[in-house]
Amino acid sequence: MISCRLLRVRSLSTFPLPIHVSQRPLYPQRHLFQCNLRIQQLGKLGRVEEARHVFDSMSQRDSVSWNSMINAYIQNNNIRDAKLLFNAFDHKNVRTWTILLSGYAKAGLIEEAKTVFQSMPERNVVSWNAMLAGYVQNGDIKNARKLFDEMPEKNISSWNSIITGYSRCGLMREARELFDRMGERNCVSWMVMVSGYVEISQYREGWHIFLIMMNSGLMPDQSILVVGLSAIMGLNNLDLISSLRTITMKLGYEGDVVVGTAILNAYMRSGSLDNAAKFFEAMPVRNEYSWTSMIAAFSQCGRLDDAIALYERESEKSVPTRTTMMAAYMQKGRIDDARHIFDQIENPNLVTWNAMIGGYAQNGMVEEAKAMFLQMPVRNAASWAAMIAGFVQNGNFREGLELFSELLRTGMVPSRSSFTSALVACANIGDVEIGKQIHSLTIKTRSDSNPFVGNGLISMYAKCNNIGDVSQAFSTMNARDTVSWNSLISGLSENNMLNDAWNTFEKMPMRDVVSWTAIISAYMQAGEGERALKLFLDMLSAGVKPKHITVTSLLSACGNLGAICLGEQFHGLLFKYGFDSCLSVLNALISMYFKCGSLDGLYVFEEMLDRDLFTWNAVLVGCAQNGLGKEAIKIFRQMEEAGVLPNEISFLGVLRACSQAGLVKEGWDYFISMTQDYGMIPSVCHYTCMVDLLGRAGKLSEAEALIQNMPIKADCVIWDAFLAACRIHQNMEIGQRVAEKLLEMGTKRSETYLLLSNIYAYQGMWDKAREIRELMKHIAVKKEPGISWIQIKNKVHCFLVGDKKHDAIDEIHLALEDFYRCFRAAGYPDTKVVLHGVEEEQKKNEQDYHSEKLALVCGILRTPNGAPIQIMQNLRICLDCHSFMKFMSKVTKRKIIVRDGNQFHHIWDGTCSCGDFW
Repeated sequence: MISCRLLRVRSLSTFPLPIHVSQRPLYPQRHLFQCNLRIQQLGKLGRVEEARHVFDSMSQRDSVSWNSMINAYIQNNNIRDAKLLFNAFDHKNVRTWTILLSGYAKAGLIEEAKTVFQSMPERNVVSWNAMLAGYVQNGDIKNARKLFDEMPEKNISSWNSIITGYSRCGLMREARELFDRMGERNCVSWMVMVSGYVEISQYREGWHIFLIMMNSGLMPDQSILVVGLSAIMGLNNLDLISSLRTITMKLGYEGDVVVGTAILNAYMRSGSLDNAAKFFEAMPVRNEYSWTSMIAAFSQCGRLDDAIALYERESEKSVPTRTTMMAAYMQKGRIDDARHIFDQIENPNLVTWNAMIGGYAQNGMVEEAKAMFLQMPVRNAASWAAMIAGFVQNGNFREGLELFSELLRTGMVPSRSSFTSALVACANIGDVEIGKQIHSLTIKTRSDSNPFVGNGLISMYAKCNNIGDVSQAFSTMNARDTVSWNSLISGLSENNMLNDAWNTFEKMPMRDVVSWTAIISAYMQAGEGERALKLFLDMLSAGVKPKHITVTSLLSACGNLGAICLGEQFHGLLFKYGFDSCLSVLNALISMYFKCGSLDGLYVFEEMLDRDLFTWNAVLVGCAQNGLGKEAIKIFRQMEEAGVLPNEISFLGVLRACSQAGLVKEGWDYFISMTQDYGMIPSVCHYTCMVDLLGRAGKLSEAEALIQNMPIKADCVIWDAFLAACRIHQNMEIGQRVAEKLLEMGTKRSETYLLLSNIYAYQGMWDKAREIRELMKHIAVKKEPGISWIQIKNKVHCFLVGDKKHDAIDEIHLALEDFYRCFRAAGYPDTKVVLHGVEEEQKKNEQDYHSEKLALVCGILRTPNGAPIQIMQNLRICLDCHSFMKFMSKVTKRKIIVRDGNQFHHIWDGTCSCGDFW
C-alpha cells in the first residue's frame, strides 16, 4: 500500500519537461546534454521509469548518462537495478564506482559498500570521502577513523566527516582534537562542533566555539546562527539571547523566519515564555513552525487557554498546526477535544494519525490507540513504532511483542524505535530468550550499530540479570555514546554491583546529567542516601544543571525507599532550580510523599496551578495507598468537574480507596459508572478491587458470586484477594476451597501454600498440612524472605528475619526482649494461629525476630522520644507483628507508619488505619 501511495504522489509531478526524446536531434552533443539533464531531473522527482525510458531511447550515451541513471536508481532506493546497470556498464569511471558505493552506504549496507570500495581500480578523494561518510552514517567510528588515517589525500569534507562521526557518538574530546588540527575550516566545521557540544549538554563549550568562530572573522550563515541559539538555550541566559539577536540584525537575518523561530525557541527553552510571546507577536514573518512552536510552548508550560487562543488566531489552521493543538489537548487528558480536531481534518497525514495513537497511549487508552491504528489507511514505520511503544509504556508487554512479530510478517524492517520498545518489553517480562532473538535480528538488519538499539540491548540484558551479556553488548558496540555508558551504570547498579557502577562512572570520557542521575540513583537504591545527596551536590558544583528527569528519578527512588527526609531535602531544591512549576516533577513529588505515608502529597496537589491526568491519578492512587477513601472520592469529583476524563487507572485508584475505607456503596457506584457513564470495560484489576471491597466488608458470598459471574477469566490475583478476606473473617471452609483452587491454577505464591497449610493445621488436619509443605518443596515454591528497612538521618537500615548482621543487633535484641515482657504481660497472642505445627523454637525465631520488629526497635533506639517511625516492608505484615506494632504505638506514644507489600498502616495509640483488615 505504501508503494501505491508513493506512485500516486509521484503521478502528481507529471509537469512537462523541456526535452522530448522523440524529437530528432539537430545537434547531437546538445541533445546528449539535454537527455542527461532530463534523466537527472526525473530521478530527483522520483519518476525512475520515465528516466529509464529516456536512457533506453538515447541513440548516444556517455559516462554521464550511465552515471545519471545509476544515481537515479540510488536516489530512489532501488539498489538492485542500480547494481544491474552498474554491471552492464563497460566503461566505468571513478564516479560510477563512487555512486554505487554511496548507495550501499546510505542503505546501511556497509559491508557491500566496503566490497565496492576495495574493488575500485582507482580512487580519488571523493571515493575515500564516500566510504568515510558511509562508516560515519552507520555509526562505525572505529573503522571511520582507521580509514581517515589511511587516506592519501584529505580535503575539508574529509575532516568534517570524521569530526561529525565523533560528534554523533558524543566523543567531543576526540572531535575537538581533530578540529584543532584542521588547516582550513568552513561553516560546516564550526556547526558540527557547536551542535556536538549541544548534543551532550555542554552548552558553555558550544557557545565558546561559536565565539571563537566569530572572532576568526567568519560570518555565520543561517544554519550556524540556529545552532548557536541552541547552545544558548542550555545556558538559560537571556542576555546572550539578546546579544545573538543583535548579531542576526547586523547580518540582515532579522526577517528570516527560520532564525526568528530559533530565537523564539531559545526564549521558550530558557523558561522565558513571556519574552517568547512578545517576540512572536513582533515577528515580521511567521511560518507554520513558528505557530506550532508557540502553541506547544504554551501547552507544555500549563497555559492551555493561551495555546487555544493562539490556535484560534491562526487563520490557515494547517494540518501540522491542528496536530500540535491536538497533542496539547491529549497532554492535558482532554481526549474528546483532541478527537474533535482530528475528525475535522479532511485528509489527516501520517504524522496526525501517529499523534492520535501516541496521545491515546499516553493517556492509558490502549484499546482506543489500537482501534485508531487498525483504521489507518496506510502505516509507516513510525505508526508501528507508536503502537508498539503504546503497548509497552502501558505495561502490555506481551501485546507489544505480538505486534512487533506482526510487523516482521509484513516484511517491513522495524525502526530503531520499534526495536528499542521490543527490548524494553523483553526486559520487563524477563524473557531473555526472545530478547536474544531480537538481538540477532538487529544484527541481520544492521541496526545493532545504532546507539539507541545498543543501549536497549544493554538495559534488556541487565534487567534479565545476564550481566555477562551486558558487558559483551557494551564492549562490541562500534561506537559508545554517553547513553551507552549510562545504560551500563544502570545495568550494574540493578544487579547490585555498586562498586563496578562507580568505577564505570569514573572511567566515563564524558558525563551528562543522565550519568549523574544514574549513579545517584544507584546509591539511593543501595540505601546510601548521604552519599547520594553528596553526589547530587557534586553534580551542581560541576556546573551540570539537573533536568526534570533527574529530579523525578530521585523523588521516585525516595518514594520507593520510603526515604522521606531525603525527599524533603530534594523538595527544597525544586524552588532553587525552577522546577516548582514543572508538572512531571510535581507529580513525582506527590507520589513520593504518598509512598512515604505522608499526607503532604495532598498539600502539594492543592497548591498546583495546573494539573494533568497523571496528577489526578497520582493523588487518587496515593489516597488509596493510605486508606483515604473519602478524600479520594472528593478528588475524583473535582477531576470530573474540571473536565478531565478519567481513565482505567483513575478508576483503579478510586475503587481501591473505597475498598481501603470500607465504602461499599460508593465503590459499587463507581464500578457501575465506569461502564455506563464512560463506556470502559472493567479489567480483572477492577474486579479485584471490588472483590477486595466486598471481602473487607464481610460480604464473602457476594464477592465469590462476582468472581464466578464476571465476563473475563479470573486470575490468581483476584482469588488471592478473596482468600485474604476469608483469612481475616476466619471463614476456613471457603478459604480452604479457594486455596485449593489456587493450587490447581498453579500459583507459585508461597503465601497461598502457607495459608492453606495453616488452615489445615488449625483444624487439626496435620497430614494435610505436612502434605502442602512437602508439595512446596517438590515444586520448588520458595518463601520470599521478609525484608524491612527504616531511614534514620539519610541512612537506610535493612533487616531480614533473625538478622544478626546489623552493627547494633545485640542492643536491638535486648531492647526487643524488654518490650516483649511488657507485651506478653498485656496479653501476648498465641502463635499457633499463624504457624500451627511448627516447633516452638522455630516459632520464636520466625516471629519474635521478624524483620519489621527489628526495624521498629532500631527506630525507637535511634530517634528522639515521640518522633514518628516509618518502616517499609516487602511482604504483607503478619498478624503477630501487626498486633505488636499497635501495642508499641500505645506504649511509646509514637505514630508508627508501616508500608507493607499491600498497603499503608498508620498506627496511633493502639489503632490502625486499616481497621485490622489487610
